[in-house]
Amino acid sequence: MTAITSPTAPQPHADLDPLTDADFRAAVRNWIAASYPQNLRSPPKRLHAAEAMPWYRILSQQGWLAPGWPREYGGMGLSPSKLLIMIEEMERYGCARLPDTGLTMVGPLLIAHGTDAQRAYHLPKILSGEIIWCQGYSEPDAGSDLAALRTSAVREADQWVINGQKVWTTLGMDAQWIFVLARTDPQAAKQKGISFFLMPMDMPGVKVRSIVNIDLHAEFAEVFFDDVRIPADAIVGEVNEGWTIAKNLLGFERLFLGSPKQSEGALGHLERLCDHLGKSGDHASLLNGLRMELEDHKSFYTSFADKVRRGERLGPDVSMLKINQSALYQKITDRIMDVAGELGTLAGQLPDTPTLYPGSVFLQARPTSIYGGSSEIQRNIVAKQVLGLGR
Repeated sequence: MTAITSPTAPQPHADLDPLTDADFRAAVRNWIAASYPQNLRSPPKRLHAAEAMPWYRILSQQGWLAPGWPREYGGMGLSPSKLLIMIEEMERYGCARLPDTGLTMVGPLLIAHGTDAQRAYHLPKILSGEIIWCQGYSEPDAGSDLAALRTSAVREADQWVINGQKVWTTLGMDAQWIFVLARTDPQAAKQKGISFFLMPMDMPGVKVRSIVNIDLHAEFAEVFFDDVRIPADAIVGEVNEGWTIAKNLLGFERLFLGSPKQSEGALGHLERLCDHLGKSGDHASLLNGLRMELEDHKSFYTSFADKVRRGERLGPDVSMLKINQSALYQKITDRIMDVAGELGTLAGQLPDTPTLYPGSVFLQARPTSIYGGSSEIQRNIVAKQVLGLGR
């Protein structure tokens, strides 16, 4: 691996961490402008895996798919400040979100808790795009209260037999593999008898059904398991220890969901909308106030990202990050609708500019205070586990 020491076009898999933040930003900005597929710029909705795959493969070839993974596992090994810079530059340019469950959740999970064999098999396939992952957590009666899940896993000889249902599975219709929380001891306390499994989606007994969401886009799916048989070594960690692993992964998820990138993208959208409508001067005070709130949230996010970088476990206080991000994102998109007026009622892009779609941005922000654990549940976590308050 070579190190890059100037903001010229970075070589594939070069070590960029020695760069100053300013030079790193310049290198990333220039490379994105030269490499990003223009037909995917500022999409009005979450792209499906096949649609996003050209960008996925470009990042893979450059070695930029997993900026937060350690370099020994194929990642970039970036510091939190550089990771935020990369997020900022991709948002600034309008880069589409990848099918990133494998990158942001499965990879960190296996690096921390997987076996050598699991890491050797799965990590390269995530980085190449050969395997796209989805998450099997939420159920019809176990969403924010995830520990109430009922999907079962019963050991039979050298196999596990899985039965149950998952819901709100992002891009479940696109994925080749799913990670599943299932109950392995129905007699144990609800957080004690859960295990963590890895499963191909093409196993006999797996059925997937798409869900059309509020903006008429099929981003989510239901996944059904009917006597699905998987090998005994498909488990991650020890039997009945899945909740501990899941909590760590929920920490990663809440860190990811608390990232400023959605709010930053929405604020950029608001700024472009104001420019397009000739209202930037009218809303200067509003825009400056939102920029200050965004900078505050970035600092808050960086404090948690620094913990991850130091190898520290994220505690329950990370829930505050997710609450703050959801509220800020929705606040910004509320203002988008205020500025757009009647244009906000249009579906998709505005007729005279393909990079503005205020109604879609507004609708995409609505579920953020629900998915990944609702804001009400997150506040309860903060009250009980951070502040020590009673019921």
